Amino acid sequence: MSHEELGLWLVRAVLLVPALSACLLALIPGYRLSARLNMLASLATLAAAAALFRVRPTPGAFLIVDDVNVVFIVLNTFVGFTTSVFSASYIAHELEVGRLTPVSLRFYHAMYQALMAAMNLALVANNVGLMWVAVEIATLTTVLMVGIYRTHAALEAAWKYFILGSVGIGLALFGTIIVYMASRSVVGEGLDAMAWTVLVRHAPAFDPALLNLAFVFLLLGYGTKVGLAPLHAWLPDAHAEGPTPISAVLSGLLLNVALFALLRFRMVMAGNAEALAPGPLMVTMGLSSLLFAGFMLYRRHDIKRLFAYSSIEHMGIITFAFGMGGPLANFAGLLHMTMHSLTKSAIFFAVGHVAQAKGTQRLSEIRGLTVSHPVLGWALLLGVFAIAGMPPLGVFMSEFLVVSSTFARQPLLAIPLVAGLLLAFGALLWQAVGIAFGEPQGESRPVHASTVPLWAHLALVLMAGVYVPGPIVRWFQHVAALLG
Repeated sequence: MSHEELGLWLVRAVLLVPALSACLLALIPGYRLSARLNMLASLATLAAAAALFRVRPTPGAFLIVDDVNVVFIVLNTFVGFTTSVFSASYIAHELEVGRLTPVSLRFYHAMYQALMAAMNLALVANNVGLMWVAVEIATLTTVLMVGIYRTHAALEAAWKYFILGSVGIGLALFGTIIVYMASRSVVGEGLDAMAWTVLVRHAPAFDPALLNLAFVFLLLGYGTKVGLAPLHAWLPDAHAEGPTPISAVLSGLLLNVALFALLRFRMVMAGNAEALAPGPLMVTMGLSSLLFAGFMLYRRHDIKRLFAYSSIEHMGIITFAFGMGGPLANFAGLLHMTMHSLTKSAIFFAVGHVAQAKGTQRLSEIRGLTVSHPVLGWALLLGVFAIAGMPPLGVFMSEFLVVSSTFARQPLLAIPLVAGLLLAFGALLWQAVGIAFGEPQGESRPVHASTVPLWAHLALVLMAGVYVPGPIVRWFQHVAALLG
């Protein structure tokens, strides 16, 4: 088998393994078998994605694997695998207590793999229309999973997500069509006018007025999916009412996929000297999200809503970094995106087991975890320290780079940036102290669940804060340069 053929089979595996597994899982009645197959499919997808580091096919009309998207693909499949491991024990408890039925579990596992397939397709798509379709499929699958408990609150959250997500994806579609119009006048009609490789190459010749109009719609459309304020309203409800593994996937993966789409279009904008600079718009929305979420963290009463607003905060930081642009800021954005995905998914792993142990998600009834459930309590506390930006954890390093690059280029912007970081830092530590210490309150059920994914993520975040291997640094530096 030639290098090219092997690369094609690897890309197909990244897409077809989860897609075919979704069909198979919909037919398997046994929970234990379906949970194991879900993990096995996720592991196989991760293995194929990791191999794309070495072997990549030539870009085609529909699919592409390049230095930019391979970062997202590997991160997506890794967190997808670890979440499937966490999901196995979490969903087993939901079945035992009657919150889910065996039929619901078949649906859940099938939709999980369908979601992974859709996100992977969005990341490897070389066609802007295909990428839009993939993001829409990912949205619909998560809508169905958010409402899987069939409670009034869950159905309301799913409906809200569907409505706001549809508005966002509609705006993104309109922006995509305008980009095609700009491309068609230069490239001609057909698939070439929708391919990333062609768009980036011919971007200098595009009509800047059309590109400007397109990017406004794309920023609003995909920004809704990223969860940027004031387009964030669906995100806290979806996190609070859906299964916790889906909260981990939403925060750790789906938000990144939407941001990736935005970055692809940003590269097209950057290639046209007369077009509107996308940076100031992204910086403004990023700072707004950071400051808004920082204030909202102080008034949360639900533990999953608390960390949903933390996701809004960190997506704001990442968007701000990519909006600043340049090698250092882009490097910081990539590192922060990776650290946030690993840390936030680990936090939701802990939160899921804590909610099951306490029988509630209300913060007022979750106290003294380090006394009642020491392993979960200290793991959650470490996760909060990490996401708040405490040294020597990885998020501190990435936030330090974001602040440093901002001070070097735009010192005045560093003031609201640091203010937002300190605001969120204080809120998270204040909430964490109450959760972890003091006299235990409420129920205290035993938790029989694997904490391996939780500690694996936290170990990676700690290692990244102390030492990032040279090959990863060079790889991120290369991708940062490509992003412009």
